[in-house]
Amino acid sequence: MKKNMVNRFEGSFTQQEAISEEAIEAAVRVLRSGRLHRYNLVEGEVGEVALLEQEFAAFVGARYCLAVASGGYALAIALRALGVGCGDKVLTNSFTLAPVPGSIAAVGAIPIYVDVTEDLVIDLGDLTSKASEANVLLLSHMRGHICDMDALMEICKVHQITVIEDCAHTMGAKWNDTWSGRFGEFGCYSTQTYKHINSGEGGFLVTDDAEAMAKAIMLSGSYMLYERHSAGPPIHVFEDVKYLMPNISGRMDHLRAAILRPQLKTLEAQSRAWNSRYREIAHGLSGTPGLQLINRPEKEYFVGSSIQFLLKEWSSEALTELIKRCSERGVELKWFGAKQPIGFTSTYTSWKYAEHDPMPKSDKILAGLMDMRIPLTFSLEDCAKIASIIRSEVSGIWKAF
Repeated sequence: MKKNMVNRFEGSFTQQEAISEEAIEAAVRVLRSGRLHRYNLVEGEVGEVALLEQEFAAFVGARYCLAVASGGYALAIALRALGVGCGDKVLTNSFTLAPVPGSIAAVGAIPIYVDVTEDLVIDLGDLTSKASEANVLLLSHMRGHICDMDALMEICKVHQITVIEDCAHTMGAKWNDTWSGRFGEFGCYSTQTYKHINSGEGGFLVTDDAEAMAKAIMLSGSYMLYERHSAGPPIHVFEDVKYLMPNISGRMDHLRAAILRPQLKTLEAQSRAWNSRYREIAHGLSGTPGLQLINRPEKEYFVGSSIQFLLKEWSSEALTELIKRCSERGVELKWFGAKQPIGFTSTYTSWKYAEHDPMPKSDKILAGLMDMRIPLTFSLEDCAKIASIIRSEVSGIWKAF
């Protein structure tokens, strides 16, 4: 038997932690009640969804919160609530996942892509040069990397650009002690299975703007039941918007909310657990010839649920060989430079519904970008082994090529 086959990782990169007993019991209570719809309540009952909204708003320090069916839906509702529509242009990252430009396209708008840096954040210089092209920025904190938010918000203030934050990968993260999602007009979050709290699908919007949230609540499918949104704005705010917003139903239900509420209580502990695993892998990869880890600024408190690294100037043949060798040893790497989208991994070049100018700077970075999930089902020993496997294969291919 080959030596590498003996030193193989046997864990799953898609296996999340089990739902806690507390969350299971809460879900069973909802199921036994038969009242799954968020507005199906008995007299005096607040409901799991409204309680979750209150708790998440308190967690991030927002005035208002709306729970919805998915993170992508949250993005589209935020855009609609701000009046973005057919033919409007919206600035966004060139390095992101498909639901971000997808939400822009869903409202009939046009994404204008902004370059990525080697720190995997939006290029503030390119943002400044394109600032006159749109008055909304849908900012993706892709894979948990947060740019200099103080500098970005200053640029947007000068150019009168409204910011929506996509925090699908940064729930529980901060920039300079401010929660991710609390810089822009809206913060949008995901509770999809591979995010930081897990309800299969789901999402949140938060804002301090009463009218914007009233619009979002109406858009989400509140009918005339908006008074049941205890984490929403005062009732009088709805008088000016309730007949203007179409119903685009995408509500969260009590079952998912019941599963999420216990998880929110442990999010900060879970974040620390992710970061210990992230640092174990980063330590094992540090100094590997041909491999560049991503810089993490001091002001950024991140949640390391995935890790990325650059293999700059590597040929596509060498990168393909690395993915193959690591896969044979049980390690799943995703490559953002592949010619065709695979699984969840795609880039702006494959989103043919949106025309774009050539972006050679982004292309060069994405060509050598590797990505890997870090489930909490991995132990620290697992993480050390994974790092050892990647280091071994990168070093071997680096010498050969």
